[in-house]
Amino acid sequence: MISVKWQDNQVAMIDQTKLPHSYEVIKTRDLNRIAEAIYKLEIRGGPAIGVTVAYGMAIAAQDSKGMNVKEILNNLEEAKKILNVRPTASNLVWGLEHMENYAKKLLKEDPTVELGELMVEEAKRLAANEIETNLKMAEFGMQVIPDNANIITQCNTGALCTVGIGHVMGTVFYAHQQGKKLHVFTDETRPRLQGAKLNVYELDKNNIPYTLVTDNTAAYLMQLGKVDLVMVGADRMVANGDAAAKIGVYMLAVLAHFHKIPFYMFATTATIDMKTKTGKGIEIEERDPDEVRVIDGAQITIPNANVLNYAFDVTPHELYTAIITERGIIIPPFDENIKKLMAS
Repeated sequence: MISVKWQDNQVAMIDQTKLPHSYEVIKTRDLNRIAEAIYKLEIRGGPAIGVTVAYGMAIAAQDSKGMNVKEILNNLEEAKKILNVRPTASNLVWGLEHMENYAKKLLKEDPTVELGELMVEEAKRLAANEIETNLKMAEFGMQVIPDNANIITQCNTGALCTVGIGHVMGTVFYAHQQGKKLHVFTDETRPRLQGAKLNVYELDKNNIPYTLVTDNTAAYLMQLGKVDLVMVGADRMVANGDAAAKIGVYMLAVLAHFHKIPFYMFATTATIDMKTKTGKGIEIEERDPDEVRVIDGAQITIPNANVLNYAFDVTPHELYTAIITERGIIIPPFDENIKKLMAS
């Protein structure tokens, strides 16, 4: 299952808002429609978004055929503005900047280059790299999963979140394939229910033993001794290791710390923002209050209820046991060891 790919000279995205009830694919070359899909979470997950905007930049390059260099670069800059619709995830900004810099490099070397097709190939290369990254991360991540482990997680970090088998759940799928016995508790992940809708969908398809629980059940599960480790994925990690992740992850980290349960944060190197020193520098996205007031079309509170709807929270690195990346497992001191990893 590939969440986003290049098909028929356009972007093809699995509409994740329709799952698990129906499987539908959005196909488009319209940058505004791609941006809408990202904002509405029709396509979601940092790595998947990063590849999606790379394809979007390739479309902008294709549509610039026949223009001079200045006009092409203006088009790409405008495409960046259209596609940059979610502020927290590092992969989105990384994908946009990588593709713009790649275009500038090609145009500097040869102003008459067939930029559009080369940009498409570069976006495809990024997608292929993500698939390889998934597998490498799964190999490292599997090392921290004991046999007969009960894992708890928040949000969806499987294939739908990436362009391969996934990160956290990709590790679970891989460990299961290698014969490890395990069980996953997946939080619903309110208000958009990515755990209930997407994790359950993927876990079921991969024949992984799982139990769906409400977000506020995690503490009691830990108190009962039913959780062996916490595994979650970062949407943005900064230089000292602090990470923005789906709202509720910080809660799991605090609970795990209190109950002395190992806590593992998964982050690809593309997710690590070395320009930002601590979690205080991360901009946290606030989303539409109606995501809380209305669930699957049903009004669950009064129409004008006051709502605060953070999409992410920030977990301090002091609460981690380790960070899992595609280049290896990072242990404390995180600021020093992240710097070493990123410089290698």
